[in-house]
Amino acid sequence: MKYIQHVLSHLRKDLRLEWRSRDSINGMLFFALLIVAVFSLAFDPTGYPTTARQISGGVIWVAILFASVTALNQSWTREQRNQVLDAQRMAPSPASALFLGKALANLLFVMAVEVVLAPIFIIFYNLHPLGNTWLLALVMPLGTWALVVNGTFFAALGLRTRNRELLLPLLLLPVSLPALLAMVQATTGILTGDLDPIQINLWIRQLGAYDVIFTTICILLFETILHAE
Repeated sequence: MKYIQHVLSHLRKDLRLEWRSRDSINGMLFFALLIVAVFSLAFDPTGYPTTARQISGGVIWVAILFASVTALNQSWTREQRNQVLDAQRMAPSPASALFLGKALANLLFVMAVEVVLAPIFIIFYNLHPLGNTWLLALVMPLGTWALVVNGTFFAALGLRTRNRELLLPLLLLPVSLPALLAMVQATTGILTGDLDPIQINLWIRQLGAYDVIFTTICILLFETILHAE
C-alpha cells in the first residue's frame, strides 16, 4: 500500500503542476490538430471515404506520437527546477514509484488530448467505422501507454544531455516501431473492417505483450538512470 501511495503522490503533483500551467496539453493539442488538418487537406477524405479509412489509422497515431514527444520532453524539465530531482534522489520512496507516477501523468495528459481530438478527427475524415468500434477502447490506451512508458524513460535518460529534444525522438521512434505497427494495423482494421476479429485480437495481444515487457524493463532500469551522474 505504501508503494501505491508514493505513486499516487507523484501523480497528484504532476497533475497539479499541469493544471496550473497547461503547457503540455496545450502544446500537444495544437500539434496534433495541425497534423490532422494538414493530412485532411492533402488527401481530401470527403471525396474518397475508402482511402480516408485506410490512412486514418496511421494518421491518428502519427499525430499522437509527435504530439506526445513535445510533452515528454518537458515532463522531466520541471523536476530540474529548484533541485527537485536531487531531492527525489534522496527521498525514501522507491525510484520506480517516481517513474510510474510520471508515466501515469503523461498517459492522462495524452489521453485527454485524444478525447478532444477524436470527434474532430471523425469530422475531418468523415469516418464511419466498419468494424467493432468498441475495440478502440483497448487499442488506444494500450498504444498510448506503449509510447508514454518508453518516452518517459528516454526523456529521463537524456535529461543531462545537451540535445535532449533531439535525442528523445531518435531513441523513441526505433524502439516504438513494433508497437506502432500493432497500433496502426489494429486501428485501421477496426475502421475499415478488412481484418477479422481474430487478426485484430492478435495485434492487441502483441501490443499488450509489448507494454508488459517494456514497462518491466523501464521500471527495473530507472533507478540506475535516476542516480547516474
